[in-house]
Amino acid sequence: MGIPTVRDRVVQTALRMVVEPIFEAGFAAQSYGFRPGRGCKDALRRVDGLLRAGYEHVVDVDLKSYFDTIPHDRLMALVGQKVSDGRILELVGQFLRQGILDGLAAWTPEGGTPQGAVISPLLSNIYLDPLDQLMAASGYEMVRYADDFVVLCRSEAEAAQALAMIGQWTAAAGLVLHPLKTRTVKARQQSFEFLGYRFEGGRRWPRAKSLTKFKDTVRAKTRRNSGHSLEAIIADLNPALRGWFNYFQHSYRTTFPSLDGWIHTRLRSVRRKRRKGKGIARGADHQRWPNAFFAKHGLFSLRAAHALTCQSSRR
Repeated sequence: MGIPTVRDRVVQTALRMVVEPIFEAGFAAQSYGFRPGRGCKDALRRVDGLLRAGYEHVVDVDLKSYFDTIPHDRLMALVGQKVSDGRILELVGQFLRQGILDGLAAWTPEGGTPQGAVISPLLSNIYLDPLDQLMAASGYEMVRYADDFVVLCRSEAEAAQALAMIGQWTAAAGLVLHPLKTRTVKARQQSFEFLGYRFEGGRRWPRAKSLTKFKDTVRAKTRRNSGHSLEAIIADLNPALRGWFNYFQHSYRTTFPSLDGWIHTRLRSVRRKRRKGKGIARGADHQRWPNAFFAKHGLFSLRAAHALTCQSSRR
């Protein structure tokens, strides 16, 4: 229990296809998560555009355990405002009440949406849409992707007012703002995080957690005791590098050379191990296997890809 079966997913997909069009047309423009024709990059472009337009005061919001705390009765009431078919409402209710197995103890949740459920992102958007509409009607520039959202303002006073309004709405909606992660910042002097990026001083970098996850992926594919050939290791590594770059290509330029250098060191250490050397690559290893050596073997270069992207954007 707790993990949707194949049948569950099929039924939920069909249910989402029925319910989604009913709500989609009325969703607010500042909502980008799990919606047709919208995505993370659109939300990030919107944040970049607002920062450049002078919206430097940012309300950085964190909803504490949002997906686990959505009140079922209030969510069902919102769904029921536009869906009158009792069979559909009953199906939605059944998935919300889906049992969860915690160790050896089974229990039925009274709040939240089931993790991994196909319909959960839609239901979470339905629950936060009234907040989207409230902020838009009040003139605030809010950018939301699922439960991750920021509000960009022109003044500190406006940011404080927006945060107060969000606090009042979430309390009435049975949600909790994280006391340490929810704050207002001045983007030119402080940093804030949104959708895997860290924004600061008009630039953005991958946030620390994004870099850690990326490096963990690379480490798993470049173990010194790997029995695979260098060509096989690179062939396995390249899709991960391309995928990561595709999302983080708009990071500040200093991001990429250092990561390339770290990846080269990982691969040199693999070669060093095969020559019966100990420890990580050092000394003559950099002359023995220069960067061009790995490029010749087809290694994807983050730095080169970024340079090409910048060159293409200037044309």
